[in-house]
Amino acid sequence: MSADGSIERAWGDGEHKFRLSIKYLRELQDKCKAGPAMLFTRLQTGQWMVDDIRETIRLGLIGGGMPSVEALVLTVRYVDDRPLMENVGMAIEILGAALVGVPDDQPVGKAVPEETPEMDGSASPNYTAQGPSLVGTLAS
Repeated sequence: MSADGSIERAWGDGEHKFRLSIKYLRELQDKCKAGPAMLFTRLQTGQWMVDDIRETIRLGLIGGGMPSVEALVLTVRYVDDRPLMENVGMAIEILGAALVGVPDDQPVGKAVPEETPEMDGSASPNYTAQGPSLVGTLAS
């Protein structure tokens, strides 16, 4: 994972990098006729359309550096030729990383402490390392 919203995941035939930059988010919203936050909500709530899953993965692969022809071949093999529900979670992770970042991300221009406070009822906070949650962030 990195600060550019990219993720590396085992998917299909191996480990792949996925990233949706603004360029690919715009293409995704054009293909799916919905903005990224709406797509994220549709994926999380089971209200998705086929291209919400398919195009999120295909464009994520391209944005991660894969040539578009290779990304299309993998998308056909591991999305089009498989049950769609197998890929909903992957689409949520890819889009979520683009929208809210990944646990390792640091805000631009700010140093992030390695630990965040968590109150236990005492006067002083306890510190535990935590990352942001992707699920439910935009669907609320």
